[in-house]
Amino acid sequence: MGFGEKRGDYYRGRYWLAPGKLATVADENGATIRFRTKREAAKAANDKEALVRAGTLPPAPKPAPEPEPAPTPLTFGEYASAWYGEQDLAASTMQNYKRHIEQHLLPEFESVPIVEMTRARIEGWAKAERERGYAVSSIKTWRSTLHLVLGDAVEDGIRDSNPAARRRGRGKRAGRSRNRGPEKVVTDALGILLIGERASLLSGRDDEFVAVVSKGFTGKRWGELVGLEAEYVRPTSVRIEWQLYELDNGELHRCPPKDDSYRTIDTPPFLSAMLARQIERNQPKPCACHGRTYVFSGHGAANGAARRTGVKLVDVAQRAGVSTGTVSNVLNRPETVPEVTRLRVTKAIADLGYLRNGAGGENAAHWRRSGFAQWLFQPAATGWYPKKSPQSAHPVPVLAEPWPGIPARGRGAAARAEACWLPIAQGLTPHGERHAHKVMLDWLKTPKVLTDERMGHLDGSVGARYSHVTQEMRDELMEGLTRIWEEALAARRRMRPRSPVAVLDVLLRGSQ
Repeated sequence: MGFGEKRGDYYRGRYWLAPGKLATVADENGATIRFRTKREAAKAANDKEALVRAGTLPPAPKPAPEPEPAPTPLTFGEYASAWYGEQDLAASTMQNYKRHIEQHLLPEFESVPIVEMTRARIEGWAKAERERGYAVSSIKTWRSTLHLVLGDAVEDGIRDSNPAARRRGRGKRAGRSRNRGPEKVVTDALGILLIGERASLLSGRDDEFVAVVSKGFTGKRWGELVGLEAEYVRPTSVRIEWQLYELDNGELHRCPPKDDSYRTIDTPPFLSAMLARQIERNQPKPCACHGRTYVFSGHGAANGAARRTGVKLVDVAQRAGVSTGTVSNVLNRPETVPEVTRLRVTKAIADLGYLRNGAGGENAAHWRRSGFAQWLFQPAATGWYPKKSPQSAHPVPVLAEPWPGIPARGRGAAARAEACWLPIAQGLTPHGERHAHKVMLDWLKTPKVLTDERMGHLDGSVGARYSHVTQEMRDELMEGLTRIWEEALAARRRMRPRSPVAVLDVLLRGSQ
């Protein structure tokens, strides 16, 4: 017979289904019925057992299935990793996306479920980045990458909306201009000429003068200048087909110009002649890294040059029985070394066949952006060398003659200096020359369609469809650029009629 069984603060009814097999009184859903008294539980159990004996007991309901565990939410880090792996873009773009995601987005959002990312959290992240001192323009770039990733998550059905999107006009109206960076520093044609002259004095060759002037009078991007191949220099133009983009690992990647801005840039006669003489003078050979012949090569020893087998400065010092500093003095300031020592060092140099850097040494195949900007362009534009531990930023020490001053080098350069350079354009960067060229075009009232073609910009407006470049426009622009150059050259000649930079000296003498 059935019975009631106490279970904590209630009773349950138990009855026999078969010998040795008990069952519990349950409702139609299979849940145990809880009785207040033992008597009620026993009565219900007896009723069930009577049905079992009569063979009319309905089958017990199947127990409710165990609920499946909730799926682990997809995190932003997991989705971003898969998203990046699916991209097939230019190497430069892939590099930038990777840097944005790994350095600025994952530290904040990696473990956050992508469905739980909110506008408030993203705004908080942007505010925290500003408080850390990052530029507003940089944060805007990283947010654009975040917007792109979350936009694809919406397309994949993972989210309903993109929380990184920003509505136009959102926020303080008075503060809208705070997202704009500082105004770009530019210079005029004379500034370009003077900076090019100083850059050549710093490098000890003409190439930097030609490059600076070429960039300022064509508006080429940095990668397009470094990647200018000799075959694309024509009698009246240069063709932009490729650029060299420097990746984070130091590799110079040969790729199409930015936004596929293939174009032909007309060059005024003075610049065409300058580029032709540059190629004729240097007789460039194909580089080992790309197998292409480039107009410009890097400055300084090639990577790995210090590891080449051959005679080094220390070998000369050991042979002559002096210090490396004494050898350096013999090479740079022979008048400061006693004659007996100088002759001993000179004999050691001849015996060993030592070659100084630049005197038969191998130059790097290409400029590096940071090296060119920091050690050639910036000192030329500002008159100051940048900070490099343990030295702080300091003026470029120069010997006063010949004008505009020859940079003093070696030990005690500051003590031997007779002057230093005044700034020409404080804060100017190599990219600022591109802005300066656009200013030239504006000053010459160049038609917008020709300006866009020259700068490599695309105007998708309806009006642009009906605008076309004519030969008369090109001729007028070349005349204007030539006039600007001749005025700058005349202004430089009034300062001093000669220059220690050979290519500029020829131009100055030719303008007499």
